[in-house]
Amino acid sequence: MADRMRELVDILNKASKAYYAEDQEIMSNFEYDKLYDELVALEQKTGITLSDSPTVHVGYEVVSELPKERHPAPMLSLDKTKDVEALADWLNGKEGLLSWKMDGLTVVLTYDNGELVKAVTRGNGEIGEVITANARTFKNIPLRISYKGRLSVRGEAVISYSDFEEINSKIPDTDAKYKNPRNLCSGSVRQLNSEITAKRNVRFFAFSMVDPEDKELFDSFDNSFKKRFEYLESLGFQVVEYKEVTSETIADAVKSFAEKISQNDFPSDGLVLDLEDVAYGKSLGMTAKFPRDAIAFKWKDEEAETTLTEIEWSPSRTGLINPVAIFEPVDLEGTEVRRASLHNISYVKDMKLGIGDRIKVYKANMIIPQISENLTKSGNLEVPDMCPACGAATVIKNENGTETLNCPNPECPAKNIKLFSLFVSRNAMNIDGISEATLERFIGEGFLHRLSDIYKLSDYRDKIVVLEGFGEKSYNNMLSSIEKSRKCTMEGFLYGLGISGIGVANAKLIVRYFKSDFDRIINATAEELCEIEGVGEVMARDFTDYMSKTDKREEIDRLLSEVEFVIEENTAEQDLEGKTFVITGSLNSFPNRDALKKVIEDRGGKVAGSVSSKTSYLINNDINSNSSKNKNAKKLGVPIITEEDFLNL
Repeated sequence: MADRMRELVDILNKASKAYYAEDQEIMSNFEYDKLYDELVALEQKTGITLSDSPTVHVGYEVVSELPKERHPAPMLSLDKTKDVEALADWLNGKEGLLSWKMDGLTVVLTYDNGELVKAVTRGNGEIGEVITANARTFKNIPLRISYKGRLSVRGEAVISYSDFEEINSKIPDTDAKYKNPRNLCSGSVRQLNSEITAKRNVRFFAFSMVDPEDKELFDSFDNSFKKRFEYLESLGFQVVEYKEVTSETIADAVKSFAEKISQNDFPSDGLVLDLEDVAYGKSLGMTAKFPRDAIAFKWKDEEAETTLTEIEWSPSRTGLINPVAIFEPVDLEGTEVRRASLHNISYVKDMKLGIGDRIKVYKANMIIPQISENLTKSGNLEVPDMCPACGAATVIKNENGTETLNCPNPECPAKNIKLFSLFVSRNAMNIDGISEATLERFIGEGFLHRLSDIYKLSDYRDKIVVLEGFGEKSYNNMLSSIEKSRKCTMEGFLYGLGISGIGVANAKLIVRYFKSDFDRIINATAEELCEIEGVGEVMARDFTDYMSKTDKREEIDRLLSEVEFVIEENTAEQDLEGKTFVITGSLNSFPNRDALKKVIEDRGGKVAGSVSSKTSYLINNDINSNSSKNKNAKKLGVPIITEEDFLNL
């Protein structure tokens, strides 16, 4: 039932987001109500209400500081081993449960009379911080459970790799990005404003429970650790993945967990082995530091010795120039590795690195390549005095004892990565195979200094095909796409230049107004541009300012020598001229909104993103929808028409 509830919560929340935030309906009201009623019935039947259920609304709370609280009993760390045989010996013929050791923040949830009443972090093991309001926003915990006694559940709060990457992708400043999911999770869980925690998609995975006060319930577990897991699942908790093991099967179980690491979306730093017989485990007591009923397993870092062949200095959009070690390829954890981050100049100096040094490398937590030791310590590395991306003189900064290399040039192409990314995007030059990460790499290698250099990447073929993640096939696919882009639309080219305020729609308006005469476009005055409906004074000024700069015009000339405009003759009757449309909802007659948009624009009309008093028609196949665009249209008296109505205009 808990699995079905999670499924329903996910479906209903997606439908609500599409409806209220994106003006799209992915299911009818009837379907939504049917699933909602099913969820309510399951919540009533099980006594479980998940924290992100649409049947509850969690209020956010802001506090000046997090109160501290002493744990009833110390939360001890576990003894550790990297030896699988040691795990088998530790079991000593007993049965155990092997589970993930997740890399997040340990939290204790306490329920009373079925309600979540308190959440406390592990802290230093004796005193933790009370984070109850924040825990209520965790994506997958039950706010209410069917058990009405007092129950405390221990688990790990984590942020998935995919959520971590999405959050980081929205932070433009590289230095401000979070270093890893664990750091982000720790900061998110301990926020003073629970609304911030809610946006971070924190999840909780239970790994143990404190003995419940109800002796009858306690006896029903029959001293079985596995039954405790199963009971927690029945209450609506997600528990860490586990396997039953013996001394004979432990090695295979460890191997099966190891094989999943590269596919896991959550961070982990090892495994935990618990004794299945809870009473027996407690009877063993504890050492001065560790309990004896559980032990942690840390992955034995597989090391390999190799030779440092190069240091790549990689410029970033913040001006930081990061050193990356390039070494003779070695096989680690089943994959070939030839690169490892060196972080900063201080790290390089501390390691006494130099070209030709013999080094040892490993994968931290079986994932991230690192240098563990420098065997020869030549220390002969020279720090570059010029930025590899733009040639400007570099600057070494020292902040809090850490030295970093920086490029002070504001026009450095590495700092303008977004412009390159825009230029190759689908609505601009539509060049596949060049991601933002690839652009950063090419800029760092010195292949790209300006936009027109994209059309000269074939000069670096031999260097590109040996880059990590590239090869002949990737190179050929990229080059093929570059060649295709040489025939482009004028509006796509104009949009790709990155002129402030000139989006795809405005680029089309300008091209149409000047009848695809590019000389007139680049020499247009602000007054002429303001004659175009939809182009205001600020946009016109930004456009003419851009075109008045010598370096910009020179770059346009270089680009024009590489590309050819494809001007489609528009034979459509201009019967929609002066009319503005807004499109929402799903379509039936057109494959997508872009196709419908093109028909409108070919016929002289304009497509806007939101309904206003200037809107002529709102196209929505669900005329009776309660979407915000429908409501605005009705409020402003804008006609709402279907696709069929549009085709009959």
